Amino acid sequence: MESRSVAWLEYSGCNFCLLGSSDSSASASQVARTTGDKMPTGKQLADLGYKTFSASMMLLTVYGGYLCSVGIYHYFQQRRAQRQAAEEQKTSGIL
Repeated sequence: MESRSVAWLEYSGCNFCLLGSSDSSASASQVARTTGDKMPTGKQLADLGYKTFSASMMLLTVYGGYLCSVGIYHYFQQRRAQRQAAEEQKTSGIL
């Protein structure tokens, strides 16, 4: 299993997390030096945007699956209750 290092870049009071840095010992100052003047490059911002978008889509997919399974569970629970009520009505009508 490959371990990924996480380096933080501080820019104007905001923190940008740069995942997958090739140097596991990269510190915030080292990353800032490579970006020049503590300014993130367009590629870094695009990568950050892509990773954020991908993560949010993954969360929405997982949450959507959860909501779907809960809906199906409630549907079958309601269906079982209706069948039991129908069975009870049949048996009470026979007696």
